[in-house]
Amino acid sequence: MTKLKLGSIPDDKPVKVTVELPADLHRDLVAYADLLARETGQACEPAKLIAPMLSRFMATDRGFAKARKESRSASPRSAPSSGSA
Repeated sequence: MTKLKLGSIPDDKPVKVTVELPADLHRDLVAYADLLARETGQACEPAKLIAPMLSRFMATDRGFAKARKESRSASPRSAPSSGSA
């Protein structure tokens, strides 16, 4: 069995975004959807793969994670509560 980075795609209410893809990228997306369907036994529209692929890409991008962490640490935090148990 092929080891793909994506698993089953959850059914979630999407936010509509329109993008144009190069034809070769679309063909690869269709091929990926076919492989995923064979592996999981669950048919999936190729367009439904874009969000989880982007999510996976951002989750594994070390530069993005570092920049995001630095951005969060630079923002002011609220003071911790003084209640103790």
